[in-house]
Amino acid sequence: MRHFLNLRLHASSVMQVLRWTFLVAPIGVLAGSASALFLWALHGVTDLRFRYEWLLHLLPLGGLAVGLLYHWIGKTAEGGNNLLVDEIHEPGGGVPARMAPLVLIGTLMTHLFGGSAGREGTALQMGGSLASAWGRFFRIAPENRRVLLLAGIAAGFGSVFGTPLAGAIFAMEVLVIGRVQYDALIPVLAAGVIGDMTCSAWGIKHTIYHIRLERPHGLLHLEGALLMKAAAAGILFGLASTLFAELTHSLQKGFKRWIRISYLRPVVGGILVIGLTWIVGTRDYLGLGVDSPLPHAVTILSSFTEGGAHPLSWWWKILFTAVTISSGFKGGEVTPLFFIGATLGSVVGGLLGAPIDLFAGLGFIAVFAAAANTPLACTVMGVELFGGEHAIYFGVACFVAYHCSGHSGIYLSQRLGVPKRQSSAFVPDASLREVRDSDSGTSLTPWEWLGPERTKSNSGAPFDEAARQLQDSIMKHEISSREMGKIRIYLTPRERTEAVGFWGSLNAKPLYRAIINAAKKDGLRNAAAFMSHYGFSDHGKVRAHDPEMSNPNLTLCVEIIDQKDKLEEFCRKHGDLLKGKTIVYKHVEHWEIGPKALIEQDASPNTLVDGESDKLLDRKPRQDSKPKT
Repeated sequence: MRHFLNLRLHASSVMQVLRWTFLVAPIGVLAGSASALFLWALHGVTDLRFRYEWLLHLLPLGGLAVGLLYHWIGKTAEGGNNLLVDEIHEPGGGVPARMAPLVLIGTLMTHLFGGSAGREGTALQMGGSLASAWGRFFRIAPENRRVLLLAGIAAGFGSVFGTPLAGAIFAMEVLVIGRVQYDALIPVLAAGVIGDMTCSAWGIKHTIYHIRLERPHGLLHLEGALLMKAAAAGILFGLASTLFAELTHSLQKGFKRWIRISYLRPVVGGILVIGLTWIVGTRDYLGLGVDSPLPHAVTILSSFTEGGAHPLSWWWKILFTAVTISSGFKGGEVTPLFFIGATLGSVVGGLLGAPIDLFAGLGFIAVFAAAANTPLACTVMGVELFGGEHAIYFGVACFVAYHCSGHSGIYLSQRLGVPKRQSSAFVPDASLREVRDSDSGTSLTPWEWLGPERTKSNSGAPFDEAARQLQDSIMKHEISSREMGKIRIYLTPRERTEAVGFWGSLNAKPLYRAIINAAKKDGLRNAAAFMSHYGFSDHGKVRAHDPEMSNPNLTLCVEIIDQKDKLEEFCRKHGDLLKGKTIVYKHVEHWEIGPKALIEQDASPNTLVDGESDKLLDRKPRQDSKPKT
């Protein structure tokens, strides 16, 4: 009851909500206005492409222009959406302000000449770039710029698709696979809503989709057979997203390997798109593919009707988009994924005897859910676009597709928080790029593939020999250790060297960064900061992590490792930073793994240096040692 009536705590929460809403409101306005300009211009260039069909033959020249533009002034902006995710996880050089105009111009040129791309990437990059520029202009502290980037992503996504709630959830869900980052809940929601309202205020209209399946028994009534069909379709949607993501990444690697000059890659990509158009004999797979003035054209809207999609429409859109994006054209993958999912869902619905419009809608959101690893955001997107009557089917399709897509995705900078399959090799918070490289570089031996329960045979000889070889390879290495020291410095994450007033709390540098930077400057071996989730420090109150809002009173620990005398010297030198803080010293051992033969040689009397101990555990391997003079 006392905690419930803690007016100071509740007032602090209210002030935090108001502060972040005030801070991200301009970001929502900027991102929403940028999306409105982009959608207006995109509609114009798309009309030009349909009016003048000969523009397709200039696609290689358009690709050259885009390539040269990014080659001359793009620099780090070439990272696109992955740069945004990287900057949120590990702030570095920041998101350049030039990213917004570059991606806007590059995307419009791509669509003008017929490249198969989307619009989500442009909206996210413009929103993130504008948010980063806003933070730098007002000198917002780096840890708060992370929240601004999330707000920019939410505002860009919500405004370009007309789905503000899905945009907010997408910004929190896209960072780490299997986890939702609730620490920016209020800022992303405010930015998403303001961005969508701003875009609509400029007179931009979003496409309206309809699912006409009637639910006579109310919202909670479910048809078991239809639910099973939705789950089965979800498996196919997940496989389709994996095919798209892996094909795009593989082609991107191929273009970089075969064509060393970056600005020539879109030229080759443009030639390939023209060739594919000639092979297919239709222009249905160029551009966005939302609608078309041509009769009987395959589009996203036509997929919601009987016979509105050809059996292989989804495959051709995968191929066209993979070639376009991987070669260096700009835009995004999401709207093409909508096309892929809607056409595949239309075909699957016809094969299963299910409602075509419902399954086109399921594919629309589920393929994107699997490719972006954001099933929750896409389920909410389905509700915002198609209505809440079919929310259960949306959830089933999105979550099944997400699970069946494996560790693949269109954003390789995503971190893997919760793996989709159990693995002893799982590394927490590894990027999707690292996980994919690890999976592709791992070759299982036959007995590992069969599993431990299958490694027995009547004779047992092949498996025993393999086990002996594995044991020998393990025993070829030994551990060498040496004494080290470790100090832990406990402080609150909001404790700063200077913090005065409202803007001071946003701009002041946190103390833990100053301590770590000082340790780096002094040449100490390791320094890292860790956030606690539950506990107390220096006889204070017990604090707990709040899943919806960060707790500024939680203890943060800075850990520094090196020799004891160096740590003592560091503490005396930087007493102005450490005065009054709880500091704990602990003796530790530093372990190094090295080849067994080298360790044994290092321990032999003939290789010892005069005056040094010949104890194995107190020495490093000989390759790091230098004789004394």
